[in-house]
Amino acid sequence: MKNTELKDSPIYSFPPIADFKSKLLILGTIPGKESLRRNTYYAHPQNAFWKILFNLFDHPFSTNIQIREDLLISNGIALWDVLQTCTRSSSLDTDIKKEYPNDLVQFLTSHPNISEIYFNGKGAAGYFKKYFPQINLPNQVMQSTSPAHAVKWELKLETWKTIINSR
Repeated sequence: MKNTELKDSPIYSFPPIADFKSKLLILGTIPGKESLRRNTYYAHPQNAFWKILFNLFDHPFSTNIQIREDLLISNGIALWDVLQTCTRSSSLDTDIKKEYPNDLVQFLTSHPNISEIYFNGKGAAGYFKKYFPQINLPNQVMQSTSPAHAVKWELKLETWKTIINSR
């Protein structure tokens, strides 16, 4: 039985996408049900994450996982989640219970070129502040790319443009 089928069964984050040249870290909270089902970051077709990133870097949009990962790596961006595991009855951050964080301290130690953190929504930022008050890197909360975050595409895209200036 998949871990997305039981209401109170634990769900787990994916491994980070990063390399030694990564300069920026984008942190989500933990994958939603569609991402878990497809075993890849931001897989829900209405999630704006990949559309925004491809737009920012002026690349043709692709659903190919390797092309998506290459887009991040080639632009110095690492991607991971604040939480390693939790229980959740839906894909909403407000339904998270029994959470446990990823080891972001170790991750940042092993990726010393990362100098800024961007949060994909307030949920990720809140859990980061709860579990990692000792991490003192410049950071910014971005408009959530989730389809549950009812903000127009143009506003989401405009907010995320700050990543281009940070690289």
